[in-house]
Parts: sequence; structure tokens; C-alpha cells
Amino acid sequence: MNFLGLQGPEKLKDVTQILDGLRQDLTAKSLSSTERTQLLLKLRQHGTNPVNADPIYSKSGIETLMRYGVDGETTDERRAALRCVANSLLLDPKMRQIFVDTGYGGKLAEMLKTDSSDDEMIISRILFLSTYDTTMDFEKLINAHGLGDNINYQISRHAEQFVKGGKDPLSQMDEMALTDTLKLIFNIAKLHPDLMPAFSPSIPHILEILSRIEIPKRPLDGVVGYSINCLSVLDLDGNKSKDYESSQLFPASNQNRNVDSLINILKKAVATYKTDDLDSQAITLLHLLIIIYEVAPEGPREHMRALILPEKSDRSVPIGQTDTLSSKLLKLSTTPSLNLKTAISELMFVLSGKDAETLTKNIGYGFAAGFLSSRELGVPQNTEESGLDSEINPITGQRWDAEPVDTGPPMTQEEKEREAERLFVLFERAKANGLINVENPVVQAAREGRLEELPDDADSD
Repeated sequence: MNFLGLQGPEKLKDVTQILDGLRQDLTAKSLSSTERTQLLLKLRQHGTNPVNADPIYSKSGIETLMRYGVDGETTDERRAALRCVANSLLLDPKMRQIFVDTGYGGKLAEMLKTDSSDDEMIISRILFLSTYDTTMDFEKLINAHGLGDNINYQISRHAEQFVKGGKDPLSQMDEMALTDTLKLIFNIAKLHPDLMPAFSPSIPHILEILSRIEIPKRPLDGVVGYSINCLSVLDLDGNKSKDYESSQLFPASNQNRNVDSLINILKKAVATYKTDDLDSQAITLLHLLIIIYEVAPEGPREHMRALILPEKSDRSVPIGQTDTLSSKLLKLSTTPSLNLKTAISELMFVLSGKDAETLTKNIGYGFAAGFLSSRELGVPQNTEESGLDSEINPITGQRWDAEPVDTGPPMTQEEKEREAERLFVLFERAKANGLINVENPVVQAAREGRLEELPDDADSD
């Protein structure tokens, strides 16, 4: 049911009359500001359902609304008109190009220099929607209308709210506005990579927000998720930006601050989301950590290795079986999700200096072999050649002295032969797949006389 209670021809008639009246008043100026605002609010309610609201969803309608949205006498007039435009762009994608054709994009970009989150939200939302399938010239908006500077101003403004306001300083409107501006940055940088450097001044402020924000119950939702998305498409290494350097990722006051905040988010995400959700939401964060590690100085690199790679405590059991972040990531690297397992393995590989032997030492043959094989990288063949720790089981990553001792009854001769046969088959299969290139231990044991054939009547009583 329409909010105004009008449907069908009655609604269409009312929409037509309101727009005609507003269009005439652009020159007649016979309505008071309050009356114009009320008419625009009625029009906005009608427009929430495009059915029988055709005059709004037209070139003439969008043109009229944009004139009020840009040149309206009061803040209330402008906001009501722009909200009506935003609704139409959301509900009917054809209106996006029509909005672009009005030529008001530049003026909106200039209006984004505001201290009002209400205005920021609606302007960023309209510009965000116009990134899809339109001819909007964002390079012109940045170079001639200050869009980049004004977006950076908004991000810095919100970061300042976190500095002053503690852990949860944003009102609902502030959060909506920040979200829409982050989405706008992401789309422009993703769709127009050459414009990416315009937003580099926002990188330290986005990191400031992530270091101070209270992580939600679903850690990669909301502002956190959109902030991570933005960082993933920006120039973190500083190669393309004149007014940003990668050293800003590692502030002198605490070089590990940003690393800690991102890894804390990853830790909470891994503990919260199901595997399918991680596949769609965590991959960007994993890639972001890879990018940061590759531009980091040695101090933060060592810190990241300590937080993500298996710890000594992990090796009291086969790695991947404890409750640490590294174990959870390694377990996830064995899931059917190709994207997730690849991203995790890639992170472990980068943290291991992109060296096959170091990776195998860090996470064991079991977790390393598949990744290295897929990259056509050689798997280290034995402990002496690879420099692997002789105190560590190279397959499981567990310390030899922590492996369980078999306290059961001794194996029968038949059980020993069956176990030898099973091991023989496993090793031959691994050699055929190129995962190992060492002598089959069963063959070696037989050659050295450590295996005995069962007599013909061994299985008879």
C-alpha cells in the first residue's frame, strides 16, 4: 500500500500535478519553501514504488528534481529532492544515465565538501549509483570539481570522529554516510584504476578507523568490510601517489598497529563465519595482508609471521589441530573452496619468503605439497637437503617427541606385513604424483633385511 493511500490512476494524477507545480514554481516562485519541501517529500513517497510514478522516472522529472536538489533555497528542499533522485536511480537503472545527462554530476561533486553526514550520504549514493553503466566522466569530476579532495575530506572527518569519540562514535547516519563514501571510492578505483591515486590521502584515515572501530559480531560486515575493500584497490605501496608513501602503513609510534588490527579482524572472522561465507568475504582481507607484508619493513614482517604462521605450541600435535589462528587457517586451506584455499596458501607462501623449503618447514609437507605442486614448484625431498628441523616430523609438522607412543599390544607378523604393503602403496602413489623423490622405506627395509616373509602356514591355526 502506498504511504499516501493513492494507487493506480489517482497516484499517477497526483505525481503529475506535483511535478507540474514544482516545475512551474522554478520560475514563478509562488510557493513558500515549506510548501516546496512538503511537495518534494510527497513525491519521494510516491517514488518508492515506480508503478504509476512515471513522471518521476523520466528525463523531465529527473531534471526538475536535480534543479531543486542543487539550487533549492533550503537544506530541506535540496535533501528531499536528492533523496527522490537517489530512489529513482536505485529502482530504475535507466535513470542513471538520464541523471548523468542532466550535467549536474560536477555540482554534486562540489557539494560533497560538507560537514553534514545527511548530505554526504545522499550525494555519495547518487554518485555511487552513477558508476554503473553510465558515461559519467569521473576524471573530470576529480580534476575539475574536486571530487577526490572532497571524498578524502569526508574520510578524514569520520576518522576524526573515531579519535574523539572512542570505540563506537558514529550515529546511524554517520555510519550510512561513511559506508556510501567507501563504496564510491571502491567503485571508482576499481572501474577506473588510473584515478586510484586521487584517494591515496584516505589510506591512513581508513587504517585509523579500522584500528579504533569496535569490530561487529560479524567482523567483515558494515564499515569494516567496506574499509578493507577500499584498501585492497588503493595504492598501498605508494608507487603511483605523490602525497602518500607505504611507510604510512607502519606509523613510527607503533609500527605494528595496522597489522594488529587487520589480523585481529581475520582472527575474529575465522572464528565467526562458516566456510562458504569466508570464501566470499575473507579473501580480500587475505590478499590485503599479502600486499602489506610485501611492502613492510622487517619488524612488522617478523610480527606478522609470529601471528600467522604455526607457533611452537601448535607442534605439540600435528599442526592444524589446535585452536590458534594458524591452525584454523591451515584447516580451511583443505576445504573444497578453491579461492579460499589458494588465498590462504598464498599468504603462507609469502610469509615463508616465497620459498618452497621454508614453506614446507613452516607448515609441513601435508599442507604445503598441494600448493607447491599446483605452482609447479619442487617439494623438498628430505630433511638434510631442505634444512628442515630434524626434531619435527616433516609430514605433520609435529615434534617427534610429542607424537603419541603406541601402548597397545604388539602388532602380529601379519599386521606388520599389511601395514608395510599399505605404506608401500602410499609412497609409490606420492612418487608417481611428483610429491616426493626418495626411496620407498618399505623397499629399503626389505633390502636391509628388516622385513621377513610370512611362512605359508602363518595364517593357519
